[in-house]
Amino acid sequence: MTQEERSDRAWYIGVSRQEVGDAAILIGDPARIDRIAEHLDDPVFPPVSRGLRTVTGVRAGHRITAAAFGMGAPIASIVLHELYALGIRTFLRIGTAMAIPPARIGDFVLADGALRADGTSNSYAPLGYPAIADFDLNAALRQRLAAGSRTWHAGIFGTWDGFYTEMFGLSGARREMIGSLKQDIERMGLIGTDMETSALLVAARILGARASTLCVATVDAHTQEKISEDAMARAEVELFETALDAITALPA
Repeated sequence: MTQEERSDRAWYIGVSRQEVGDAAILIGDPARIDRIAEHLDDPVFPPVSRGLRTVTGVRAGHRITAAAFGMGAPIASIVLHELYALGIRTFLRIGTAMAIPPARIGDFVLADGALRADGTSNSYAPLGYPAIADFDLNAALRQRLAAGSRTWHAGIFGTWDGFYTEMFGLSGARREMIGSLKQDIERMGLIGTDMETSALLVAARILGARASTLCVATVDAHTQEKISEDAMARAEVELFETALDAITALPA
């Protein structure tokens, strides 16, 4: 392998410039790669590297790459950054988020921006730098969501690193502490929480790319009730279709 070929291949996700598309959908669960591939024409699966699965296919004449990062801001940002280095400039994270009223389980939640309570975004920009979604990408998503039948909400996400220490209390004093945090979340009018959005929005904007997040609300922040498997399966299909339609509607 020549030096030029080495620089043309991503360090961690292992794909080459020729194996990726014009835009990327970032997915947490690697199992969703097979399922979103069913919504693409001519899907190609490069070899898996470090458990990070990707697929590239065609949708409405556009080559789209879907890449799974697992969970958490550090690895999600690595996947975004490596795809950016391969030439991609549009990123949409899709997946799941904890619901905060008025969002309810099964609704879609779209990030206009995010509260930066993660650590990874600080490596891209100081804390005062805002985490803001791309206007054109969100306009395309709003148009597609408005044409659908599922209830959706747009607003500010909150992004934390500690799932069991900050977002989802298991029992006892830890649950009481998280209950106090939820009061702050409601006071700030957040619509959902996750572990990736603020880092991805900051990283993309600093790099010169556009990014946003669209999720299914799958856990009730108050009761910790989770969405059923059947309901999630139905929502996931709509999520894939909404994301792919919106991202291919964007101008180059």
